[in-house]
Amino acid sequence: MSAWSKAGLFVGGALFGTAGVKILGSKDAKKAYTHTTAAVLRAKESVMTTATTIRENADDILADAKAINEKRAAEACAEEIPDASDVFGGQTAEVAAE
Repeated sequence: MSAWSKAGLFVGGALFGTAGVKILGSKDAKKAYTHTTAAVLRAKESVMTTATTIRENADDILADAKAINEKRAAEACAEEIPDASDVFGGQTAEVAAE
């Protein structure tokens, strides 16, 4: 590659770079940046709303699951402990202790 072609590439690159900077700083480019930023902010709001809904649903599911487990534990406990009147032949515990 000759010195002239290298110099031509350098000058062309510098001009293209300068034009690129001017294009990126133009009113149309700023308008495009603004619209893009607005779209990103709308997307962020949508994601945050969805995340909040999922979190609320997860909290409800967790509360329902805990209630189910507590109910099962209470039913299991009730099955394990026989009725006192059955144990003492129909008498209460106080009468049987006498």
